[in-house]
Amino acid sequence: MNEANKLPRVELPADVRMDTLAVREGLPSTQWGENSEALFLTSCFTHPDAATAARRFANEEDAFVYSRFSNPSVTMMERRLAALEGTSGCIGTSSGMAAITLVVMGLLKSGDHIVCSQSVFGSTIKLLQDFGKFGVQVSFVSQTDVDQWRQAVRPQTRLLFAETPTNPLTEVCDIAALAGIAHAASAMLVVDNCLCSPALQQPVKFGADIVMHSGTKFLDGQGRVIAGALCASSELIDEKLVPVMRSAGMCLSPFNAWVVAKGLETLSVRVLAQSERALELAHWLETHPAVERVYHPGLPSHPQHALAMRQQSGVGGAVLSFVVRGGREAAFGVIDATRICSIAANFGDTRAIITHPASTSHGRLTEAQRQAAGIVQGMVRLGVGLEDVHDIMADLQRGLGAL
Repeated sequence: MNEANKLPRVELPADVRMDTLAVREGLPSTQWGENSEALFLTSCFTHPDAATAARRFANEEDAFVYSRFSNPSVTMMERRLAALEGTSGCIGTSSGMAAITLVVMGLLKSGDHIVCSQSVFGSTIKLLQDFGKFGVQVSFVSQTDVDQWRQAVRPQTRLLFAETPTNPLTEVCDIAALAGIAHAASAMLVVDNCLCSPALQQPVKFGADIVMHSGTKFLDGQGRVIAGALCASSELIDEKLVPVMRSAGMCLSPFNAWVVAKGLETLSVRVLAQSERALELAHWLETHPAVERVYHPGLPSHPQHALAMRQQSGVGGAVLSFVVRGGREAAFGVIDATRICSIAANFGDTRAIITHPASTSHGRLTEAQRQAAGIVQGMVRLGVGLEDVHDIMADLQRGLGAL
């Protein structure tokens, strides 16, 4: 396809930085000259004649044809997120789980094998296991033991899947080391970057091939929509993922894409402010007599603290977990005593969200799987928001003080 048949791009200097890309990258404005991105709520697009329509549906001419796989609002978000992640391409999906489904359907076949961290999000574990019925096998290994990853690789291995930091233990994997293992086996490394977002971490800089997102989290940032995305080379996306999207239809809605695109404009400002609050809370919780352990990569006590600081721009992130003395009953008591924190299973919101991972986000796993991942019944996860940090301390103290 020649350049004349491709969609236009925003004209920006080649050396603009991330915060500028977060606000300015996307599509040019329409003939009306709107300053804020337009929202295109349409299922399909008209064409000047039948021959043009035929060329566009055959991908001989770059144009918007049907919103299941091409829409200006979605393209706006995709280009912006790709710029932030440092990739040439991005494809939006209906959710983060849909993004993982798209990866497996687009890249794997029966007989192929995945190596995955045993500490990833509970639904990710269940989804990858479910693909076993279609002949795709998965081996789960320690998040932090590089040798286990290497030893789990088989001749049939096509993907390594990591989440760093993990939810909820905030375990950090060595992206560069895993990329080396994957590429030596002619496989690809997929990194779930939900907890950091590109504001803190760009996995492709360390060798990752595909970056996966639940846009529901920090990318939106205000808990408004469900969304997902995959960032990778434009060749991989166009050749392997777009064809599956056209057939299977796990597409991102234009409205949700527009919301995420607007959320990206304030991404770094929010994530840095929330991370600062999270670190202060983590230090405070470490000194609390009712708390057995605190998990946050910004703490010097974190087992992968040095690695996290190298990979995450020196910032620990805005999600932390802690284990209270007294098990499940004590954890429930701390959660129920809060008056400011929202009791929900999301994170990345401007509002602080508190949850009990063992019975919510990882509730579908067996107890043996939870124990293997280190998710004990006394664990509480906190997605730190933008409230005053001392108000959140007081909110947690209502329950912790009773212990």
